[in-house]
Formats: sequence, structure tokens, C-alpha cells
Amino acid sequence: MAKDANIIFGIAPIGWRNDGIPEIGKENTYRQILSEAKLADFEGTEIGGCYPTDPEELNKELKLRDMRLVGQWFSAYIIRDGIEAACKEFEKHCAFLEAVHADIAVVSEQTYSIQGTEKCVYTEKPYFTDEEWKQLAEGLNKFGEIALSHNLKCCFHHHMGTGVQTLEEVDRLMEMTDPSKVFLLYDTGHIFVSDGDSMALLKKHFDRIEHVHFKDVRVEKLKECREQHRSFLGSFLHGMFTVPGDGDIDFKPIFAYLVEHGYKGWVVIEAEQDPKIANPLEYAQKGRQYIEQELVIK
Repeated sequence: MAKDANIIFGIAPIGWRNDGIPEIGKENTYRQILSEAKLADFEGTEIGGCYPTDPEELNKELKLRDMRLVGQWFSAYIIRDGIEAACKEFEKHCAFLEAVHADIAVVSEQTYSIQGTEKCVYTEKPYFTDEEWKQLAEGLNKFGEIALSHNLKCCFHHHMGTGVQTLEEVDRLMEMTDPSKVFLLYDTGHIFVSDGDSMALLKKHFDRIEHVHFKDVRVEKLKECREQHRSFLGSFLHGMFTVPGDGDIDFKPIFAYLVEHGYKGWVVIEAEQDPKIANPLEYAQKGRQYIEQELVIK
């Protein structure tokens, strides 16, 4: 498959450090993450919780390595805290992202989320009422306006353990939000674990997708996690997720669809893993090698 100049490959810092469990990978600094991501031939990273909040410091370290920042996760509580309060926090978030020249504001509604708890992520996911859906959609439309005012795109992340996880729930969110303001982050791993398929969401909502996460899944580990009623955190610590090419998702038709339909933007390699078990640099290189050998030919 020919290399596509419209696609930029980045990597998430979650392979080095996990914001949900701060003690995991705490020995890995943000400078190390940037340097090793560069060594593995990625053009940028998403922003982790260990990255500095001073734009001047961060921009200097990026320039030293000729690296870029993709964007950063934002935990939204539009339903819990109300639209006005959530927008106030999101405005600060977007101002920082603009100062470090990022492209994407990754948003996940965390009201009722169980992803950071010990609850079984396969049987205890939360659901929203009709009124909560309306509030979420209204808030996200305002988020979209804020993001655009800072030269960013607000990309909603469907996520395991939250109220917007399944394809059916993504359908509802896309139908209720403004397509000129609210975009979609397509995550291969989350939708595969949730619905058992990665292609349907991609095909159905391609026109809204402005950001992509390539996350692989080890099906045997997933089966064990379901049987053991593991939490989200417990599942990734058990090795359910990995980098592309190291699991069971077939990324060839996914990448082919993105290229053939003119996707433009970042494809970020992401795999929540324990860095003491899965060496971050090794797995970053493994993911990049898979991309070069199986998906992209220079």
C-alpha cells in the first residue's frame, strides 16, 4: 500500500505512563517519552499528565526533538457539573492546547464512568437518560465552538466503561450533535472490545472522524478478562491491549478504508500496558515496524 501524505503517525504516552494509575511508569519522564517516540520514528505524541503545563517549556523540548503535539484528553463532566462549569474548564484546556500548537481536543464524558474503578467493565457500564443525552449534546456543541475558536477540533472519544461506548450510543451522539462542531475519535480497540467489530463504526461515521487511535486487542486475553469480570484497569494490566500487529485486529482493511476515503490527520498508536512488562520503546518500535512493513510502503 502506497504511503499516504495526508496521514501523520503519532503515539500516545500511555505506553510509558498511565494517568489513571499514576504509580505505573512514574520513573518515565516526559522528556524520555518524547525522545523515545522520536527514536521510534513517530512525528508526535499526545499529551500525558506528566507533561509540563508551561507552554514555553514544552515548546522548547518539542523543538529540540523536531516533534509535534497531537492533542490531549479532557475528562468532561457536562452532565454532572452542568454546561457552564464544564465549558469554563474546557476553555482553559483549549487555550493551553493552542499555545502548544496541538490539533485535537480529545473529549470523553466521564459522568458515571467506571473506567477508573474496580467495577466489571463488561457488565456494569453506565447509561444516560434522555434528558442527560440532551444536556450532553448541547454541551458538546458548545465545546465544539470553543475548540474551533482556538484552532482545534473537538473529537469525542467513545470509551469502554462510559455512557458512550457502543456503536448504537455513538450513533445517537452523532445524530444529536452539530457535525460542523463535534467530531469523532475512532478507536479500533475500544469499539472492538465493546461490539466485537471495528469496521462498522468506521464506515458508518467516517465523515465525522477527525482523529484515529490504532489500538490492538489480544482476543484470548479479552476472553479471560470477561470470564474473570475484570475492571477496565484490570483488563489492560492483564495484557488485553497492545500495539498494532501484536494482537488480533486486522488493520489492513481499516487502513485501506482510511486511505481510500481520503482521511487526513493523525493516526495515533495507543496501547494501555504495564511498562514494566511491555517495554515502551520496544513496543513503540514494534508498532511502527508493523505500520511500515504491513500498512505503509515508502
